[in-house]
Amino acid sequence: MSAKCLDQQGRWRNKVVAFRMSPEEDELLETAVRLSGLTKQEYIIRRLQEKEVVVTGNPRVYKALKNELAKVLNELRRLKKGENVSEDLLEVIQLITVTMDGMKDE
Repeated sequence: MSAKCLDQQGRWRNKVVAFRMSPEEDELLETAVRLSGLTKQEYIIRRLQEKEVVVTGNPRVYKALKNELAKVLNELRRLKKGENVSEDLLEVIQLITVTMDGMKDE
């Protein structure tokens, strides 16, 4: 059994919530988590509660941005002329743009 954990309000986090995702949905979630700088648990909780996810620039976030931009560039290079860009790739590009715009204000 995992260790007991308190949240920011001093409440015990002892409930487990699980759900199924497709590999594509999982990759989008993992990308969003990496770019947020939060743990997956904290990211999912904030999104479910419709709280703002504030990204604070740190070396881990900058590295994630660099790696995600490299993946996007490779995917764009892979596409054949005239081929449409996938919705997932557009979503990742939008997430990177929003993250970088927010960090620009810091």
